[in-house]
Amino acid sequence: MAERTPARPEAPYGAAEERLFSRTHRAATASFSAVMFLTGFAALAVVPTLPTAARDLDGVSLFPLVAGCFVAASLLGGVVGGHWADRSGARRPLAAGMTLTVVTLVVSAASTSIWQLAAGRFLDGLAAGMVAVSVNTAIGQAYPERLRPRALALMSACWVVPSLTGPPLAGLVSEWWSWRVVFYGLAALTLLPALALVVVLRGPSWQGVPEVPDGPPSRPPLLLATAVSLGASLGQYGVSGWDGRHLLFAAGGLLLLVLCAPRLLPPGTWRAFPGLPATVLLRGLSSGVYFTIEAFVPLMLIAERGVAATVTGLAFTGAAVLWAAASWVQGRLDHRPRHQLVAVGSLIMTTAVALAVTGTLPGVPALTAAAAMLVAAVGMGLLNPSLTVLSLSHSPLGRQGYASSAMQTNQNIGQIMVMALSSAALNACLGAGTSAPAGYGAAFGLLLVPSLLIALLAGRTRTTGTGPRASDRPHAAIPVGGEAG
Repeated sequence: MAERTPARPEAPYGAAEERLFSRTHRAATASFSAVMFLTGFAALAVVPTLPTAARDLDGVSLFPLVAGCFVAASLLGGVVGGHWADRSGARRPLAAGMTLTVVTLVVSAASTSIWQLAAGRFLDGLAAGMVAVSVNTAIGQAYPERLRPRALALMSACWVVPSLTGPPLAGLVSEWWSWRVVFYGLAALTLLPALALVVVLRGPSWQGVPEVPDGPPSRPPLLLATAVSLGASLGQYGVSGWDGRHLLFAAGGLLLLVLCAPRLLPPGTWRAFPGLPATVLLRGLSSGVYFTIEAFVPLMLIAERGVAATVTGLAFTGAAVLWAAASWVQGRLDHRPRHQLVAVGSLIMTTAVALAVTGTLPGVPALTAAAAMLVAAVGMGLLNPSLTVLSLSHSPLGRQGYASSAMQTNQNIGQIMVMALSSAALNACLGAGTSAPAGYGAAFGLLLVPSLLIALLAGRTRTTGTGPRASDRPHAAIPVGGEAG
């Protein structure tokens, strides 16, 4: 085994080495910021163009599959990226993910059928899963524990400008020119920064030796990850209708998720065992609640309350800004235990769910429901980075990639399952002849259960200060910016 470089002691808090843009960390900070900015811009600009692309390719009936491919593939990408990062460091899967992103944008732009577009979105999800896990793993490897909340807050802030400019620019280009230009343009914008990132990551400051994992190295469970991705795709397609065929697909997808997903997660995750299992569980529940609100509130406002699309667009923008602001706040609360911030964030999200339910009642202004998106974003800004920090603290030595992969996997599973349950409640109410607002009220009401469950289980994510954790080791695994040793 390669000789390990002697660990460098952490500097006192507030010293020059402890700033994100100090000489020691500036290369990592700049690289990660560029990655998250481009990822956010691509994600927020592409999604609004997908319905237009599906219509032009005569594939509107398969749009649920196109939309679900991304989430399903990111499950597989997260597993691959996490195990790769643990085996050889985060820089290689990060560089591979960024390079693959450019390729997938070109594949989607050149689509001649809805199936090619679906393939492009699948590859894009694979790349996004690798990038997301690799960035979180690299933050755990490159920064000391006290800087990680601030680094994660900066990653959230990198989505603010894309949220303000991405959707309107993509809409204008798609309307005045072509949706293909959006994909080609994003590929061109991403190409040079991706190449620059590959060069930076191949530099001498990133040639550190990964930490030695606890126990023998494990092989990535690619077959299991593929089965879970397939189950997620089938589930996404199955909940789009209520005939026998769709129900069969939904049942098959659920069966694959129930049988295979637990084997990709820490033992005891779905029983909320203290430590990493509970942390992973809460990531799935919180993501499911937030993204269900983000999907159903605009749908209700536009389809049932007659609210202009520009208003819902402003709600999306406001939510992105508030998420980043709340994330910035949590990064400055160094003195507060992370599990307490998780509890506070979950209670704020419970308030958001109550606002969404209230917004479905007759006589209540429609913008009450829109406010739910803004309040939920504040809760997620506090909760989401705190859970990521806790997951890195609970990681076994040299296994931050495993922890990040588990978080990403359960995040996507949570989105799929919580949204599927809310969709089932909405469709069941509509099928029984209830009014649409009452159906949406039932769908939102279900979200109170996971929101309150997060608050009740937050204490199980606390760090005890005992036992070997990745955060107990000095950050010499991947030296950045300064000397290599």
